[in-house]
Amino acid sequence: MRSLAFATAAVLSFAIGAAQAQSPAWGQCGGQGWSGATTCVAGYTCTVSNPYYSQCLPGTAGSSSASSAPTTGPTTTPTSSSTSSATTTSSGAAATGSQIRAVTNPVFHFYLQNNGGKPQLGPEASSGYFTISGSIALNGGSSKLYLNVNNTVTTSYKPLTLGTTASTTNWGLEGDTIIITNPRQLNFIACATSNPSYYDVYLQTGNDTPSGASCTLQTLHLPCLC
Repeated sequence: MRSLAFATAAVLSFAIGAAQAQSPAWGQCGGQGWSGATTCVAGYTCTVSNPYYSQCLPGTAGSSSASSAPTTGPTTTPTSSSTSSATTTSSGAAATGSQIRAVTNPVFHFYLQNNGGKPQLGPEASSGYFTISGSIALNGGSSKLYLNVNNTVTTSYKPLTLGTTASTTNWGLEGDTIIITNPRQLNFIACATSNPSYYDVYLQTGNDTPSGASCTLQTLHLPCLC
């Protein structure tokens, strides 16, 4: 009986350890320098966002394989095996990539998306999904769009735009925070529009704000890693 109890305890200990070795939903699961878990809990798949960051995103697999998220060395961003469009309003196949969200009121949990050809923060239901690797590409749609910063304006707030060419190629991540790497910038402002469900977004390099607009300082992030 003692041998049976010891064997049962050993099996339970192994199972608990294996469960703890998996990254949670939306958690990090790989990337250059990552030393944590490289598999995901059931219902999530380890998906590469850029060479430095892989994340557990909703997927059909029960759990991901460690081979899907290398922990060292550069990685490449996987391409979708389907040509099904996954735009901000699509009800078809799930989009690949990561959402980008704000975390401070009045746009707490508003998500970056293409609203009539303009990048704005809006409802999660129409959220865009992005691949971040130097450039930020909006996945889905009939033509590939890239998130760019309009540096031609002279004000400290630089409008974000969407274009078919990636003119801003120094996007990066610090943990789950979206940054410009050189020169390092991580401050944005969200400005109210006539529609309370959508906010304009600007990279903020100083203290200027659009005349007459109600704006708040923000940082932009990938989905919660908690």
